Amino acid sequence: MASGTRKPNTKHRTAVAMESLIHIEDLYKSFGEQQVLNGFSLDLYGGENLVIVGKSGSGKSVLLKCIVRLLEPDSGVLEVLGQPIPQLNQYEMDRLRTEVGFLFQGSALYDSMTVRENLEFPLRRHPEKMKGQDVESLIVETLESVGLAHTIGLMPEELSGGMQRRVALARTLILRPKIILYDEPTSGLDPITAKEIIELMLKVQRRYQASALIITHDMDCARVISNRMIILIDGRNHAEGTYAELSKSTDPRVQAFFK
Repeated sequence: MASGTRKPNTKHRTAVAMESLIHIEDLYKSFGEQQVLNGFSLDLYGGENLVIVGKSGSGKSVLLKCIVRLLEPDSGVLEVLGQPIPQLNQYEMDRLRTEVGFLFQGSALYDSMTVRENLEFPLRRHPEKMKGQDVESLIVETLESVGLAHTIGLMPEELSGGMQRRVALARTLILRPKIILYDEPTSGLDPITAKEIIELMLKVQRRYQASALIITHDMDCARVISNRMIILIDGRNHAEGTYAELSKSTDPRVQAFFK
């Protein structure tokens, strides 16, 4: 996307409480001889959008999968909402996952289910999250928040790529998570649709007060959406700061991301 199309998110859109919702310290993960995460550390604070950028294969997606325990780290501290992820049993992990939404890169909608049924699915698995709300009203309200209430009876194959991404976000939001993990949210989208998704992410941050950890190759997305950024190089937190701060770095490995 061309630069200058949108104003950067230069300050926090919400009041950021200095409470660490995700705390990672000296995290290691390897696959055979390949060391992917090599002592990586971060803190995600309340109300902020934290963006992680890195080259393909640098470990960004591996990090997200460790956070929701789709992968087990080799060592290190990994806490989400104060809970030590590697030590949780399956029941505790399932409960914690209701507080952490994961927007997959490919949307991962269930092809055999309508939009309504895709949103009903997590509610059926976690009825305690409904808090006495009417299921239909909750589904419609959540679809309205992403601008797609009219798609409620459609199948995923009837939706464009951008619409599928919005429905996937609605399915993530239906449980009202405290944290949202975005895996390349603009990947594979045309510039106009990517812009719409970025604006929707900002709307979600304001409306739901959810914190977000976002991995992306899209530096224009990072410029607009981020409150802070981390540059992931060699499996470590190589540099950290705002987009403006990092763009002025004299470190050639950091500058390579801004060219």
